[in-house]
Amino acid sequence: MMFRLLGPLTVSGSPVTGGPRVRALLALLLLDAGRAVSAVRLVDGLYGDTPPAGAAGALQSQVSRLRRALPDGYGVDHSPAGYRLTGPYTEAGTGGGAGIGPDTVDVLRFERLAGDGARAAAAGDPVRAEELLREALGLWRGPALVDVRDAPYAPAQTARLDGLRLDVLEEWAAALLASGGDPAPLVREVEVAAAAHPLRERLRALQMRALAGAGRQARALAVYEEVRGALADELGADPSPELAAAHLAVLRGQRDAGGGVPAARPLPAPLTDFVGRAPERERLRALLASARLVTLVGPGGAGKTRLALEGVREGRARREAVFVDLGAVGAGEAAGAFARALGVRDAAPDALVRALADRPVLLVVDNCEHVVAEAAVLVRALLTGCPALRVLATSREALGLTGESLLPLGALAPKAAVELFVRRGATARPGFAGHARVPEVCAALDGLPLALELAAARLRTLGVDELADRLGERLGQPPGERSDERSDEQPSGRSGERPSGRLDAPRAHPDDRFRLLSRGDRTAPARHRTLAAVVEWSWDLLDAAEQRLAARFSVFRGGATAGAVARVCGADRADAEDLLASLAEKSLVEAVVVDGGAGPVRYRMLETVRAYAAGRLPAGDPAPAAHTAHCLALARTADPALRGPDQLDRLARLDAEEPNLRAALRRAIAHAPDDGLRLVAALTPYWWLRGLRGQVAGLARDLLDAADRAGLDPVAAGLGEEYVLAVLAANAPATGPDSGACAERLARARTLLTMLTTRAEPLRQPFTAFLWATAVGPEVRLPVPDDPWSRALGQAGQGHLALERGDREAARAALTAALAGFRALGERWGTATALEGLAVLSPDPLPLLGEALALFESLGVAEDIVDLLVRRAAVHEAAGEVGEAAADRARAARVARRAGLPAPV
Repeated sequence: MMFRLLGPLTVSGSPVTGGPRVRALLALLLLDAGRAVSAVRLVDGLYGDTPPAGAAGALQSQVSRLRRALPDGYGVDHSPAGYRLTGPYTEAGTGGGAGIGPDTVDVLRFERLAGDGARAAAAGDPVRAEELLREALGLWRGPALVDVRDAPYAPAQTARLDGLRLDVLEEWAAALLASGGDPAPLVREVEVAAAAHPLRERLRALQMRALAGAGRQARALAVYEEVRGALADELGADPSPELAAAHLAVLRGQRDAGGGVPAARPLPAPLTDFVGRAPERERLRALLASARLVTLVGPGGAGKTRLALEGVREGRARREAVFVDLGAVGAGEAAGAFARALGVRDAAPDALVRALADRPVLLVVDNCEHVVAEAAVLVRALLTGCPALRVLATSREALGLTGESLLPLGALAPKAAVELFVRRGATARPGFAGHARVPEVCAALDGLPLALELAAARLRTLGVDELADRLGERLGQPPGERSDERSDEQPSGRSGERPSGRLDAPRAHPDDRFRLLSRGDRTAPARHRTLAAVVEWSWDLLDAAEQRLAARFSVFRGGATAGAVARVCGADRADAEDLLASLAEKSLVEAVVVDGGAGPVRYRMLETVRAYAAGRLPAGDPAPAAHTAHCLALARTADPALRGPDQLDRLARLDAEEPNLRAALRRAIAHAPDDGLRLVAALTPYWWLRGLRGQVAGLARDLLDAADRAGLDPVAAGLGEEYVLAVLAANAPATGPDSGACAERLARARTLLTMLTTRAEPLRQPFTAFLWATAVGPEVRLPVPDDPWSRALGQAGQGHLALERGDREAARAALTAALAGFRALGERWGTATALEGLAVLSPDPLPLLGEALALFESLGVAEDIVDLLVRRAAVHEAAGEVGEAAADRARAARVARRAGLPAPV
């Protein structure tokens, strides 16, 4: 954050010099950051009703002073529209200056987070809403605009922001209670606000719910009596229905006083409306009501995922829904996809069972076909161990489990097919309302929704008659056998291109998805040939640049931003944006808006199209290697930021890129184990902070196997430390049939670490020493880096070792120094770790435990959250606070169950 208005006015943490009017001018421009502010508005804002003579000159003088007061790289731009703050443009791949972005101004970031949080709450995702709203409130460091309170515009803006903050506080309180969060910090926050606004009924109702959730029912009932009396005395009114409902909930002893079932997690949002499938929807509703396992089976492009989501939305009020996408996972990774969807750190089946035990969840498992055996084993285990669980799967073949109810999905009914084509055609060509040959087109496409949507997208450039004629030509014979355009020989010209400049397909589809489409008796082979033909036809209508970008885009998994596409696909940023927009118009990629439009647009391909495009990528194309290099650079760039104030932001960015990072690691295992070791080293802090080490242990073992097969010598390659980190990742956990190999590699890693102690340069990865000490013990003195984070971590480690020895004074000194170091860096995990140790030494540990708990919650570290709740419960019990202790223990059990952890003792 660069500019702060929610509290003292600062730029990069420093006060603004130049006098009160310079500060007032800066604040006024910041409130409209990114937009030009007219001179008239600025004069009114600075001088009100008494502007000086020569107001324009006076304003220009203040602007000049402000320019001198701003940091290097920032300025004030003047245009006919007015004045605008400018600063360095930070997005990679571009240059030049730009207006100040909204996320560099705390007020604008607060407003965006408030809106995003409200939308998440409205969508039924209180967990996400609570995170966003808590982050928004955390931006306040004091009264808004406190340093410019005398400016004429300040009173109205201050009142607006104070009112918005109160609204956000209420929304945050409601989301925290709905998500089962810790009510203890909420009680303090809400009581302060209630003291200033004693007759604000929603706030007082939330205060009652928070008190009840913390085990303080008597105080909650007293609050109700206070508010009821004040309403009667001052307004002559009775309590509102919301306040009365909270009162009734407390009387009934509902611990969270929320009175409802936990809200369902948000499902993927559809980009278009749903058309047809009325009989299938009715049948799906009946099956979901009666069967525990329902599988939608049908060809690619039949709309299985869309129907599943539509069916879940129609019945999601009855149970929580969790979406598991298997489309981007490889062999052996299905369990990890389940764990990530459920927020479980361990991908072992027993952990997944613990997370779902006794929860009335509908698990939507999408794209099972290419890992169908793994998916079937997991689904069987979960259904057996979780009596309240139901599963809705989509696949091109059945899971083959006892009790599985199948709902085959094929062509749309003719009328629905025409309606879908006309609706999508109207999007491509505004005003399109149909054509006599549309039924002919739909029949030629066998009523497959994906084929219809791809064809309708062509109405931007083709008429219906021309479209029908071309489809008739293309569908008159099986795809791939057109003698006029294809042959088994590589055409002359540059490798990987036809003489026309279009990409050829010299190798098979990598995962044989199109071959899978025509096997078995559960689907209609003719329809699969139709889909392949339509995708091929859509491909052949692309120009050479579009084909090249689409083929290279297929290396991404889980989507990508335009900047990433440009870097990996070897395109100029502007060209990449134009080509992606063109591919989106032709329905070959989707543009997905994230973070309510505040984040960069991400582009993704449907798996069916991605598989086809991957088959058109020539052998030896640089895109796969460029994607691996891009992911390695992404991880290395994020790594140092994970140890500073941008920790949460970088974790979120890595979360968004996790499918790409995983795909890059799989590719490195197959083709470049040395790059795989580098990637593991760069991603190790991310995996630790997100609790993913158990989910990547299998990949790490595969990498070590690949390195052994390739004869890779870590010492000769200069990758000794990276090899050690891969061994540590592979040994999480070191049990089962691979435990012998793990022990052998661990011994090799110990030898490599001993060698590292003799070199002059420090470790490249600051987490190495910590992870080795955690997994094995501090057996060797490693050359740790001499940076503030490493020094603070070393002090924290010394403090915890002193605690184990019983040396309380040494422990206090070391942990206090560590806490100061981590606080100075703004690093949450280290700060929480130091606070946790100091709480053992403090006569009043509750504030320290509460702060550490909030930090671990922001990181989502379930094990630490459970541990601190149990520890805090013990403190409450020792003080005789039975209600607070019971609330903490109940919440610890709930968090452990949701995370798939053993029940806390």
